[in-house]
Amino acid sequence: VAAGAARLVDLSSGRTAENARFFDLPVPVVVHILGATTYCVLGAFQFMPSFRRRRPRWHRWSGRVLVPAGLAAAVSGLVMAVSDRLPAHDNTALMWLRLLFGTLMAVGLVLGLAAIRARDVRAHQRWMARAYAVAQGAGTQALVLGPMVLFVDQPGGGLKAAGMGFAWVLNLAVAEWLVRRSQPRQSSRRVW
Repeated sequence: VAAGAARLVDLSSGRTAENARFFDLPVPVVVHILGATTYCVLGAFQFMPSFRRRRPRWHRWSGRVLVPAGLAAAVSGLVMAVSDRLPAHDNTALMWLRLLFGTLMAVGLVLGLAAIRARDVRAHQRWMARAYAVAQGAGTQALVLGPMVLFVDQPGGGLKAAGMGFAWVLNLAVAEWLVRRSQPRQSSRRVW
């Protein structure tokens, strides 16, 4: 959120050599930042079971905001991934990772929405958790790559792609673990 706000302030101050690639595509950048911020901040409340139980109407109505916001973030990210000139510290592998995980987020949202419309709450929860994990990738990427940028230098394309991919996979692994942990345990004994 802070990085997105800083990017918007940067863009509002005019074109510079550093922001030229974002300045060339202002609509997808703004849509991505606003969609991702709405999705990530408001979405955190969707995962609080006590909040969902106490305010089920709020959960449903905020979901009607969150799905379009998440789709806006995912689709605008996909547009930027294929439209941007690659900066010196990015590479084609990173572009493909952005396409993969952006698509995964969008598919997760669509499947989560389809599941709840079919009244399959468990599938809805699983797909929404996965989509949210992808969306939170930027925060994990900052934790993974941030120290390197602070203490060494901007990582090259391969290292940056590996760090960002690791962050997305880590988030998905944690989400998958939480999803599986929340499922009712099946007894291994057969009842005849």
